[in-house]
Amino acid sequence: MGHNESGGSEKKSSESANDLQTFNAENLQSNMKVIYYSRTFLSIIGGVIAGILGFTGLTGFIFYFLIMAITSLGLVGKAKFSVHSYFDSWNRIILDGFFGGLMSFVLFWTYPSFFTLLLLFTYNFLKSMIATIFKVVILKAKCELHDLY
Repeated sequence: MGHNESGGSEKKSSESANDLQTFNAENLQSNMKVIYYSRTFLSIIGGVIAGILGFTGLTGFIFYFLIMAITSLGLVGKAKFSVHSYFDSWNRIILDGFFGGLMSFVLFWTYPSFFTLLLLFTYNFLKSMIATIFKVVILKAKCELHDLY
């Protein structure tokens, strides 16, 4: 009888080892590139817009946090609200690329005069431009998320 119990425990441990899901590292790396690309691009655009709109000091940084929050929500939406199917943790979407994007934001925020010839100053143009860029960057171009499992 004791022999059967030990065989059952060995069977359970081998089943639990088989139950561990492994994920595809290449797909995770590809998904991380989507995050960095999206954050960097939207940080640059956000910095230019913040500079043109004249945000200074704390207002500019609050604008950056707002841009990053919207980017995170867009990435979660792109993952169809099933984050663990595409990333190994929520921190990947919320925090990764945050400080790299901040440096790009500050650079383009403090020197927007290079881009003033490229952008119009009307509110409607900026609003439609942000919406279009957001759709292109996060929802379509270079943003194919790959399932990890």
